[in-house]
Amino acid sequence: MGACVLDQAIAQINELRVEFQTKDGPVVGVENVSFDVKPGETVCVVGESGSGKSVSSLSLMRLVEFGGGEITGGQLLFDRRDGGETDLAQADQDLMRHIRGNEIGMIFQEPMTALNPVFTVGRQLSEGLRLHKGLSREDAEKRAIELLRQVRIPEPERRLTQYPHELSGGMRQRVVIAMALACEPRLLIADEPTTALDVTIQAEILALMNRLKRETGTAVVFITHDMAVVAQMADRVGVMFRGNKVEEGPVAEIFENPRHDYTKALLAAVPKLGEMRGKVAPEPMRLLGAEGQKTDPIPGTDAPLLEVRNLVTRFPVKGGFFRRTVANVHAVEDVSFTVNKGQTLSLVGESGCGKSTAGRSILRLVDPLSGEISLDGTDIMALDPSGLRQARLDMQMIFQDPFASLNPKMKLEEQVAEPMLNYGTASGSELGDRVASLFDRVQLPRSFMRRYPHEMSGGQRQRIAIARALALNPKLIIADEAVSALDVSVQAQVLNLMMDLQSELGLSFLFISHDMAVVERVSHQVGVMYLGRIVEMGPRARVFENPQHPYTQALMKAVPIADPQQRKSESELNFKPIPSPIHGLDYDPAPSEYTQVAPGHFVLTTDSGY
Repeated sequence: MGACVLDQAIAQINELRVEFQTKDGPVVGVENVSFDVKPGETVCVVGESGSGKSVSSLSLMRLVEFGGGEITGGQLLFDRRDGGETDLAQADQDLMRHIRGNEIGMIFQEPMTALNPVFTVGRQLSEGLRLHKGLSREDAEKRAIELLRQVRIPEPERRLTQYPHELSGGMRQRVVIAMALACEPRLLIADEPTTALDVTIQAEILALMNRLKRETGTAVVFITHDMAVVAQMADRVGVMFRGNKVEEGPVAEIFENPRHDYTKALLAAVPKLGEMRGKVAPEPMRLLGAEGQKTDPIPGTDAPLLEVRNLVTRFPVKGGFFRRTVANVHAVEDVSFTVNKGQTLSLVGESGCGKSTAGRSILRLVDPLSGEISLDGTDIMALDPSGLRQARLDMQMIFQDPFASLNPKMKLEEQVAEPMLNYGTASGSELGDRVASLFDRVQLPRSFMRRYPHEMSGGQRQRIAIARALALNPKLIIADEAVSALDVSVQAQVLNLMMDLQSELGLSFLFISHDMAVVERVSHQVGVMYLGRIVEMGPRARVFENPQHPYTQALMKAVPIADPQQRKSESELNFKPIPSPIHGLDYDPAPSEYTQVAPGHFVLTTDSGY
């Protein structure tokens, strides 16, 4: 401890050890971890799932007991507001109830779990203020409005009377931040607070947290696996790996001169926006420890495989006594694009822009209202159910959550064999050989064939989903947010696998994502979607290096870059809220019209609402 009071850490974790009791005996969640957090400082704790980063912070709040954990060693020293230092590891739950919310605030990853669905936002915000600060109802309400204004929520008075389900994801996360800040805590713990949010909302929330930290001097512990967020937020970084802290240092040093092998591998696996500049075609990433991997460019061909023209998909909104259609959600509005053989077209945009609906419409998992879809000369819209079944031999889908698309009761070899049995494309010993070769293809050991989905990690399950999609030798694979739920290093391996398969088998991908850095790495062509329309479309290099539509420009600005030297300033991050895609029955949208600004690079000239 320095002589200067300012240097005194608000919280010190000393040699923390946490164990979880299981039926096979105790399992160590965290062993011998130490961290300090000083006033006005942001310490980012990074690591992949299972590394123990959340366990450390839940221990500080003493919430880890509620999840079956037990603090079996170490100290958790916290500098109390009234000047005394308390070891929270020894504190009783009564004292902890006073400290939680009042002196240590917490923001969780999923705002819906932190908000109570049956109480209004106003009641939930003022409850803590009345409990901890003893404010009257009017004063608590005034302070609540002030807090909502501070986190930039429009019309805060109206929000107080609303329920959590009436707010968007980004709004709910802001309410949770406002609740965490309500009592001006000395320490704020943020556990993956932006993982589930769109790029523009994430950028705003990060800028907001930085601003609030500056204004209030609160110390922040920020837990994340997103290295770009770390580069944007951190003063110091601690890297966790398998329950241990393996490295700690100032943010610039960790990024420029990582010492530990795990930190080096983690940083090598992060796609950085801008690193494909000057490259004509996608290339797999160079990963540490993956010797002999191919990183050649994948040019693909100019022959069209999938042609989509004037696609329109709407969903009815029912209402009234007779459940009549009272309005429509205009999910996909006059969308046209072409995917070439052996190439990848990415559709990017924020949640609700219609990109997933466009992907599902092409497979006719949802039926479009109108438009033309042609796959290698077959008119998909004209097919009857048996013709559609046949056409699906050529097009397959990989979803975001492989667990939901795998059958928990079937062995993995049966799941990969199932499409071939269904379509009669292989049988007998040939089937076994084909399944084994698919496991080889997706780089999974053949011993896994007899396992079940719950015995696999998320990245391994995603490989099974890819193996199953490949089972019928499709020409087109639609990947809907297929890597967004994966840890950084696993995501990089799965992306490389998809690109290897593309160059070997000549596969075409329609890649649906909101992660701009990933899209830049894998795409030949990019379409940017906003409110159901493609607002900009063209070769990857042109769209990324010379974006023309104001929405594309805003999206590019919002993406945090995994380099602490390229932090975004708050003035760069002002975005318009996205209007509603729901329109009355008499609404007649104008057709999508485009201007060609460079060869193959088109920008929407119809009013897109942005």
